[in-house]
Amino acid sequence: MLKIGIVGFGFMGRMHYHCWKALVDAQVTAVCDANPNIVEDTQKAQAGNIGGADTEIDFSGVDIYSDFDKMLSQGNLDAVSITLPTFLHAETSAQALAAGVHVLCEKPMALNVADCDAMIAAAQKSDKVLQIGHCIRFWPEYAKTKELIDSGEFGPVIAASFERLGSAPAWAWDNWFMDEQRSGGMILDLHIHDTDYVEHLFGMPAAVSSFAAKHPGGGLCHIATQYIYDDSRVVTAQGGWGMAPSFGFEMSFNIVLEKATIVYDCTRDPAFRVCPAEGEAFTPQVAPGDGYSREIAHFAELIQGKDVPAITTLEQSRDSIKIIEAEKESVRTGQKANLIV
Repeated sequence: MLKIGIVGFGFMGRMHYHCWKALVDAQVTAVCDANPNIVEDTQKAQAGNIGGADTEIDFSGVDIYSDFDKMLSQGNLDAVSITLPTFLHAETSAQALAAGVHVLCEKPMALNVADCDAMIAAAQKSDKVLQIGHCIRFWPEYAKTKELIDSGEFGPVIAASFERLGSAPAWAWDNWFMDEQRSGGMILDLHIHDTDYVEHLFGMPAAVSSFAAKHPGGGLCHIATQYIYDDSRVVTAQGGWGMAPSFGFEMSFNIVLEKATIVYDCTRDPAFRVCPAEGEAFTPQVAPGDGYSREIAHFAELIQGKDVPAITTLEQSRDSIKIIEAEKESVRTGQKANLIV
């Protein structure tokens, strides 16, 4: 039985709790959070942009810590989920790895490439698993889409567009999402989902060209990026926190292949369709669960030494940050930013 600790018990910490609880070979035995009233406050509803985070937590058999070092030294843990604000990812991941504990760290990997490199070095030194929680690579419809593209059944990709839209995440502790020094802002917290998936499908782009709008406070609230490859494919993604609260949340894509169009929109029914050039549109069968449950199940199998496919690597997680940094450079300069010289 894997003994799991969760570090940071807000919306995403509760999401990880929900996913770990569903596994028969794992048990959450420790929670670390700075909130001294975490047990009481956890029973309150927690807002988020997607459902699934538990609000009814059974803390029996769970040790509560406010000191991460103490949890690592006393918890006798096999692994931790790090669901803290982004600026803490590098430091806490390195601490856990040095203590001999496997780490599943939420995305984005870190605020910058240098911190990502430090995390990779810490993982290599520890000989423990560090996995970054890029859940979209595991999301059933997105995973099936990669499978369909890689199969070549419908020919090569001609164009692809991705959207991820919602209102600003005002539910977080201390409103840390809106502090770019702690979260990286909209581009690093929200938009990186699609940047990483573009990399997953097509590899590192040769360059990016990005345009962005700012909210009244000065931070970026909406971005549109073209990922430029050494062929005629047109690949774009838009992301933003500028939508009115009543809009809700949308993640979607349209991928045009030579012999079909693949469509996903979480607000529609059916959300997922393949529209072939000949014949009727259909919805492919996808794996059960969602991206969070599937990434955690994958991580659990990995740290138990099971043979699992390499869906994400640390180098790819770092390169997603590298692409985001190029997008920010393109916004700042108004010019294309090169990634491959």
